[in-house]
Amino acid sequence: MNRDSRKTQAEVLEFPHHAADLANVETLSEGPRPHAEERKDFFIERDGVRFAGTHLIIDLIGASRLDDLAHIEETLVRCVEVSKATLLHIHLHHFTPNGGVSGVAVLSESHISIHTWPEADYAALDVFMCGEAEPQNSIAVLQEAFGPSNIRVEELRRGQGMV
Repeated sequence: MNRDSRKTQAEVLEFPHHAADLANVETLSEGPRPHAEERKDFFIERDGVRFAGTHLIIDLIGASRLDDLAHIEETLVRCVEVSKATLLHIHLHHFTPNGGVSGVAVLSESHISIHTWPEADYAALDVFMCGEAEPQNSIAVLQEAFGPSNIRVEELRRGQGMV
């Protein structure tokens, strides 16, 4: 298929959260979407604002143990636990020669990703969670595990005004 023959407009689908709901999937072109009280989602409402999830962008500056694969895995597991999230799996990759690590913990509630630069004592993390999870709890775990001299956290409310 060449570039010009591809569809230019995406089709929006309702994705069920449980296999038993698959029989009830409809596209917008096939029928109406469920009312808000019938939706099977994990959207958050806080301070009168509805949004898809909390996304923390975290920079660890002056951090240590950023090349220790086992330590990073243990830390991600601990972040999931204290955030009251559900771990599905973790995939980490150890780079050579600098020893940096990139990876993701896939959660029922979304994900935690990490990218480390041990040669610069720097790590970048994304902690994105929906539902009842408490992603802010992971910040203290990261501070304890990597001992950064500085930590920067930016919080985004993903999907605000769209859901």
